Amino acid sequence: MPIIAVMVALSFLLVIIFIIIILYMLRCFIYFLVLFMFPELQSVPLLARSPSTNRKYPPLPVDKLEEEMNRRMADDNKLFREEFNALPVCPIQASCDAASKEENKEKNRYVNILPCDITQSTDISIYFVYFMRLSKFAVIFVPGPKEETVNDFWRMIWEQNTATIVMVTNLKERKECKCAQYWPDQGCWTYGSIRVSVEDTTVLVDYTVRKFCIQQVGDVSGKKPQRLLIQFHFTSWPDFGVPFTPIGMLKFLKKVKNCNPPYAGPIVVHCSAGVGRTGTFIVIDAMLDMMMSERKVDVFGFVTRIRAQRCQMVQTDMQYVFIFQALLEHYLYGDTELEVTSLESHLSKLYAPAPGAGCSGLEAEFKKLTSIKIQNDKMRTGNLPANMKKNRVLQIIPYEFNRVIIPVKRGEENTDYVNASFIDGYRQKDSYVASQGPLLHTIEDFWRMIWEWRSCSIVMLTELEERGQEKCAQYWPSDGTVVHGDISIELKREEESESYTVRDLLVTHTRENKARAVRQFHFHGWPEIGIPTDGKGMINIIAAVQKQQQQSGNHPITVHCSAGAGRTGTFCALSTVLERVKAEGILDVFQTVKSLRLQRPHMVQTLEQYEFCYKVVQEYIDAFSDYANFK
Repeated sequence: MPIIAVMVALSFLLVIIFIIIILYMLRCFIYFLVLFMFPELQSVPLLARSPSTNRKYPPLPVDKLEEEMNRRMADDNKLFREEFNALPVCPIQASCDAASKEENKEKNRYVNILPCDITQSTDISIYFVYFMRLSKFAVIFVPGPKEETVNDFWRMIWEQNTATIVMVTNLKERKECKCAQYWPDQGCWTYGSIRVSVEDTTVLVDYTVRKFCIQQVGDVSGKKPQRLLIQFHFTSWPDFGVPFTPIGMLKFLKKVKNCNPPYAGPIVVHCSAGVGRTGTFIVIDAMLDMMMSERKVDVFGFVTRIRAQRCQMVQTDMQYVFIFQALLEHYLYGDTELEVTSLESHLSKLYAPAPGAGCSGLEAEFKKLTSIKIQNDKMRTGNLPANMKKNRVLQIIPYEFNRVIIPVKRGEENTDYVNASFIDGYRQKDSYVASQGPLLHTIEDFWRMIWEWRSCSIVMLTELEERGQEKCAQYWPSDGTVVHGDISIELKREEESESYTVRDLLVTHTRENKARAVRQFHFHGWPEIGIPTDGKGMINIIAAVQKQQQQSGNHPITVHCSAGAGRTGTFCALSTVLERVKAEGILDVFQTVKSLRLQRPHMVQTLEQYEFCYKVVQEYIDAFSDYANFK
């Protein structure tokens, strides 16, 4: 018996040794594969993924992330600032001799932010960060090119076989040049030895996607191979601070990761200095991967390690907090995007009981939306005593950051307020003005808003009176002309359709002696209680409004019901979702409504309205036997 036990133990030990050898060989294989594919990496160390050694700020389990966020954000982010200030500014004292040479000085955008020699490429400030992952081996992060370095930038793109550029700055911010425009607006242009041709440009609300065809001119082989390169340009980073919400950045990051081909060289990431926003982008990406594979995040440790390769990565405490906000957003809500082909099966899951929730999946999803805190302290102007009487519903007041401001009337204080909010759409910011239905004494303010912001389309989603209650003052003439202050409104045409009325109005500013055509779409398909019986009428009015916008210019669409939240939010959500369905074949009802609620309280007010959004999209998709028919 003892002999058998010894043999079993030895056999077990041999199996363990064999597994260790296999794992070691696999690791070596991956290492040499990286060196074979990217020989330029041989002198650059791979970035370790070991946990933080700082006991005060250890890795966080994901299930503790929300609790820790709330704790650290207390007292105006006091603990977050302490944590950020504990980061080493520059853990290494490596030389920057190459970047400091006289011939290279003009190529450095900032004299106090230079690349270390260990990560320095030739002729241009280039800084490498490497992640040991099979999906993406390397990222090059650089400052935004200057006019003097654009040619070097494109030569680097060609030599590194890069297929994806991530740009996290605008060309100008606060009237200061942050990055030279290194691509042509249209056609083609040659930068040094690289010809760059614009193939396609897609502008969305948070980012722009540009597709380029690049080619090396004067190729001695005579073949002159062409390559496709995609630039993802994030445009929603404000001049100061960080984005209002991480939703756009997470969508942007997902798009980048899905589009970078596996055969390509390193992704190039840049902002202006190549440290703040660039570092923020890289840390969010890495921590999302860590969250998925290890169920924890180590922001402090990771920032410490990338600062060992590049000083000042993640430049401000606001950027540091934004990283955590993005991680928490992803942890709480996940990826809610859907292909149009999977909507029907997804709806079946939503109508089924949600595990452990005691309600349907749809109800559980809507409860997440209603749990979003309303920022009552961010409604200062609407809550001023002089403006309180201008609000139809006291629970629905615009936030300061996106309230619609109208010109102050000469000699009168507190006349710049109207209960209306700018709302982002699918392709551009401030696509909509979500407004309450005018009160009798705010009709003039309503028309001043229409004039000031050049809105040529008004969508009305309520009757003047419902269930014996006044819901909206009549702000247009039944015939002829009415005058409100300096603005006169003349009814030129009225036409009834199946579910809505179209009124063409001529709006004239008497003091400016100018006139504009405004079209009102008055939807009659919304019952006094509940929601429309089907989505046909809503689909038709959305299509009619979009057609009008194409003809009149893309100024904000004014949308109102009574309070400017429930039906108004539903219209804005559906218009945004359907536009994305047509363009991409993708929808995200949850995040669309969540974004609306962050911009105006109670947008899409009831579970019925939320379900209606899904039903209308499904009805829209069902109307086409083949998605290609409406793409």
